[in-house]
Amino acid sequence: MVAAAAYDRCLRLARTHYENFPVASRLVPADMRPHIAAVYAFARVADDFADEGDRTADVRLALLDDWRVRLHGAARGQVAADGSDAEAIFTALAETMRVCRLDTVLFDDLLSAFRQDVVTRRYATWADLIDYCRRSANPVGRLVLRIAGKHDADLDRRSDAVCTALQLTNFWQDVERDLDKDRIYLPADLMADEGARESDLLARTMSDGCRRALSTAASRTRALFDEGRPVADGVRGRLRWELRATWLGGRRVLDRLEADGFDVFKSRPALGWRDAALIGWQALTWRPKTR
Repeated sequence: MVAAAAYDRCLRLARTHYENFPVASRLVPADMRPHIAAVYAFARVADDFADEGDRTADVRLALLDDWRVRLHGAARGQVAADGSDAEAIFTALAETMRVCRLDTVLFDDLLSAFRQDVVTRRYATWADLIDYCRRSANPVGRLVLRIAGKHDADLDRRSDAVCTALQLTNFWQDVERDLDKDRIYLPADLMADEGARESDLLARTMSDGCRRALSTAASRTRALFDEGRPVADGVRGRLRWELRATWLGGRRVLDRLEADGFDVFKSRPALGWRDAALIGWQALTWRPKTR
């Protein structure tokens, strides 16, 4: 399969899946869009292996192991020609890894996080949760920076903070959905400190302790957004607008969560057209802060 057709298939996949934040949108420079779509397609399918359907844990892990074998083959320029979506994804990814000089370790980190999703349902400490985000979210930001031609340690650090914040925001937004999968991302140490009980969450009861735990988690998440904000000023052109919109969108979800009194069982905080208008205005009036 030629790379152009493979990229087209990856772009279609990116545009037909709902995401909380933009994926290969029109704000992204046109020359970056296919590469980002290839990375997204790789991660989207792997995430589905870990999370979707009714497969057993052993089957999920086997699929992820096969995905890793295919990844390392693609890094060597070797892709199985079988006409499948996997062939398209890895044909595109092989070209993207070559052109953009992407480190395989970043993809391995993503796969290790997806494997963790299969076997881990609870987190003991905040540090454990942050380590998960380091592998599940941060590689995506670094890959985007590499595709943009950025190799800067400070930008990497700022990007890591934003990506972790976005991942955490999604957890606080989706507490009830994750409970349906028997997952709780609020770590046990934070819950204990705030007097929150797992039994209340399982009963879908927003106790005072659970509310305090979510409030504290949101405050820590806001601090990460603040730490990472300068990454949107470290790039140029359309990508700058994409990163501004992404940052503002994540913060807006936290605003919605707080406005609802952190009662995620009453309503799931989500963004609508009014939020989009506000985010657009805030992006236009954005003022860079000192890095």
